[in-house]
Amino acid sequence: MTALHVSNGDSTDVPGTGLAQHVLYWRDSLHEGPVPAVGPEELRGIRARFLAESGVDDRAEGPAMFAERDRVLAAARDGEYVLWFEADLYDQLQIIQILDRLAGLGVEAARIMLICIGEYPGIARFGGLGELTADQLRELPATKACAVLTSDALELAVDAWAAFRAPVPARLREIAARRSGELRFLGEAFDRLGREYPSTRDGLSLTERRVLAAVASGATDAGTAFVRAAARETRPYLGDTWCYLMMERLAHAPVPVLTASDGRITHRTRLSLTDAGTQVLAGRKEHVGVDRWIGGVHLRGSEPGWRWDEGAEVVTPW
Repeated sequence: MTALHVSNGDSTDVPGTGLAQHVLYWRDSLHEGPVPAVGPEELRGIRARFLAESGVDDRAEGPAMFAERDRVLAAARDGEYVLWFEADLYDQLQIIQILDRLAGLGVEAARIMLICIGEYPGIARFGGLGELTADQLRELPATKACAVLTSDALELAVDAWAAFRAPVPARLREIAARRSGELRFLGEAFDRLGREYPSTRDGLSLTERRVLAAVASGATDAGTAFVRAAARETRPYLGDTWCYLMMERLAHAPVPVLTASDGRITHRTRLSLTDAGTQVLAGRKEHVGVDRWIGGVHLRGSEPGWRWDEGAEVVTPW
């Protein structure tokens, strides 16, 4: 009861379980936008500006939310922590950020309990802890989904956070290949992260290719294209708002591959492939003009420096 419980969002009814007196919700889509290797205060400012400029700070909390979040996490440094998270990339990045922060605060691994699941009995396509009732959540600490961290797991989290924030993605493959009984979904998440780099095949990320394929196969509006692209993911990857922003990048690229009926894309926006988009999707041309951050790596221009090698399945210099 006295431990600080940390979860990925307030749709998860941790308070309703009766197991938590103190709950902190960790809100940030770290798989989108800049996450450079800077100090906590500077990073808070960078993330707050990015979310506001992207139009996703719907609560208008800005830097104050990040500062309060970090303050609450640090204030509990002498006690225990219980982390409630899921297997997808969104959550795995939050986990390693939190664990890196706790390691920096001097919190021993033995005082950190991680509850992390990628599936749940009876749910065919598990979407997250928010789908579970308080009674179902209450059962998780008694299952194999719950583990007290080891020092090795905490060290892996610190290494993974550093690799994610580095200005070059040289260590992504190493992290994806490491195995941990406690951080059992981390390698899978880093493999998925690598596939967001422009492909050696066509210059598209995996998500971009899936969106173009959805439009090519008959999805005439952004909402349908998002649903079809998301259905091809092994685990939930990104929400509709982030997907619509990605579609806007494709529609406003130096050589657009999408045509959109609205400047600001919503679920109702009509979409179609441009001639260039059809050629790119067929592998006859390459998508150019990338301007995107992945962790600490800024990809820019027609030769962004790093690609996802489709044959070797690894991020490689280009």
